[in-house]
Amino acid sequence: MKEQDLFHLLALQQVDGVGDIMAKKLINHCGTASAVFETKHSKLVGIDGFGSGLLRNLKNKSVFEKAEKELLFIKSNGIDITYFQDENYPDRLKHCIDGPVLLFSSGNIDLQNKKIISIVGTRQITSYGMEFCRKLIEDLAPLDPVIVSGFAYGVDIFAHQLAIEHNLQTIGVVAHGLNQIYPKTHKKYVAKVEQNGGFMTEFWSTSNPEKENFVRRNRIVAGISEATIVIESADRGGSLITANIANDYNRDVFAVPGRTTDKYSQGCNNLIKTQKANLLTSAADLVYILNWDIGNASKSRNDAKPVQKQLFVTLEPDEQKVYDFLLKTGKELMDIIALRCDFPIYKISGMLLNMELKGVIRPLPGKFFEAI
Repeated sequence: MKEQDLFHLLALQQVDGVGDIMAKKLINHCGTASAVFETKHSKLVGIDGFGSGLLRNLKNKSVFEKAEKELLFIKSNGIDITYFQDENYPDRLKHCIDGPVLLFSSGNIDLQNKKIISIVGTRQITSYGMEFCRKLIEDLAPLDPVIVSGFAYGVDIFAHQLAIEHNLQTIGVVAHGLNQIYPKTHKKYVAKVEQNGGFMTEFWSTSNPEKENFVRRNRIVAGISEATIVIESADRGGSLITANIANDYNRDVFAVPGRTTDKYSQGCNNLIKTQKANLLTSAADLVYILNWDIGNASKSRNDAKPVQKQLFVTLEPDEQKVYDFLLKTGKELMDIIALRCDFPIYKISGMLLNMELKGVIRPLPGKFFEAI
């Protein structure tokens, strides 16, 4: 993007009454942000939602002074800029009417041709939530997903750490400018996150982590990804806001169930009960509902080999029971495998995924599986 174009985009963002939706209307009508300031006011009045108040605000020259200062910060700190009309602007955000006009980022973010999921939840993550999150990311790792979260306490930072542990790209979407980190105690994770992905925000360097910014941040977390996963949540919380936004964007939402007496399972249980989220008991549920292609999983990781039967592969006793059954019977439906091997369906789905990743079975159309 040319510096002059960026300058006028920044100036447009500072015009009172011009949010992302109105900015896009003005740019689409005039062609560029620069043209918005140059177009005769009589030709702007016909734009839906544009009134005399905005007309006066466009004449305020102070927006250019603010834009000049922010442009200097961007240039001095090597901040990456993505414009909503750019090819490399996150594809799913392009379909969100209120998606940010500009995204500022740092690190090594690459979202092209990637499976992207958001993982959110309570700041008070429990051992149950930790164990589920650990197992989920471990099982999904061969599929090389991008893990998006909000870099907050609890579920967020735990998901980022697990992504780094499994060498997955991870993105922290923050509710402030890139000149600071919130919470400050998470500064120790910044270098590793930027090495394995990076940070993204719509906020200027003049923006602090104010309460209202977190809701705006949540719409990016929900909009950028294919699915949003709520690990744990009380009956109220920011992760439920993210889940609701994801629903509004017509994205898949998943929630991890818990005991009815557990405080930090109430939000997830309510999402499932009100059919605002899919029940998530294992990575297999996610893979099945999102229709991810397991067979091509290894192609997305540079260090992986084609999925095939491993020599001397180690199977758990329950996995061995399933494998022996399939060797004897040939291809079989997942429900029949669960019935004949005496396993609950929620357990067999996760087991089959693990065996598939080990290269000892393969899926067939119609929920059939066969031994390799």
